[in-house]
Amino acid sequence: MKWMIKKAVIPAAGLGTRLLSVTKEQPKEMLPLFSQNLNGGLCLKPVLQLIFEQLFDTGFREFCFIVGRGRRVVKSHFTPDYQYIDSLNGNGKNSQALDLEDFYKKIEKSELIWINQPEPKGFGHAVLMAKSFIEGEPFLVHAGDDLILSNGNGHIKRLINVFGELKADGVLLGERMEDPRRYGVIEGIQVSEGICRVKRIVEKPRIPPSNMATVAIYVFKPTIHYEIEGVKPDKSGEIQLTDSIQSLIDKGGVVYAAELREGKRIDVGTPETYWKAQQISHKYFQNKNVSS
Repeated sequence: MKWMIKKAVIPAAGLGTRLLSVTKEQPKEMLPLFSQNLNGGLCLKPVLQLIFEQLFDTGFREFCFIVGRGRRVVKSHFTPDYQYIDSLNGNGKNSQALDLEDFYKKIEKSELIWINQPEPKGFGHAVLMAKSFIEGEPFLVHAGDDLILSNGNGHIKRLINVFGELKADGVLLGERMEDPRRYGVIEGIQVSEGICRVKRIVEKPRIPPSNMATVAIYVFKPTIHYEIEGVKPDKSGEIQLTDSIQSLIDKGGVVYAAELREGKRIDVGTPETYWKAQQISHKYFQNKNVSS
């Protein structure tokens, strides 16, 4: 990877009400998906662990988790427990112990910061809460419930490279879909194959200006925080990141969208998309196991 961004902000404070009652005590970001263990077999991991491991494997070592009501569950999972590993080994569960130890080693090589968002005031507000963690550096934002499975985490590397090569104020990942109305929708001008300069971005529009939806993975200069501070809450009282990006564009900021060309998107926001997420992750890692 030519360019390096060191800090990652991971908002994981949503209430997940569309997945009740399973999310009453367990954050949706901790719902399990299929993955691959160190021996090449299928296993289950929480969505948030998969995101953390992707970012770690890409080179990130500084993480800021924005957590809400379910923070105890999340923090407990990301707290190494070697006594539990000893128990697994003592009961002959050596493979599971090895996988868990590998996860713990990644945690211990990282700096993890936890910031509590007491009320769900929107995705933009969650990003703003990480302002002190950023310390004036460019950073990556990765929603805790939106996952891309790609070879070598190429989608993350591509975002970072586009950010550096085009000297952007922000870069986001876009995906073309038949009905993008549940997401932020991008209207832009193509500048090269798979890359467009964003002219307009609208959150959950009734009439979408295009068929390109945002994937909740971004790279920003720290100036995005000034825009978040300046936007007004929407009708539901939430501060939207899309409104902040539009404010940045309106003031002359340069924002690009990199179209997702390779990889599988996983969204765990609704019962229907979570069911698809299970199917996609199972097929992806099963095929990966067969080919390896």
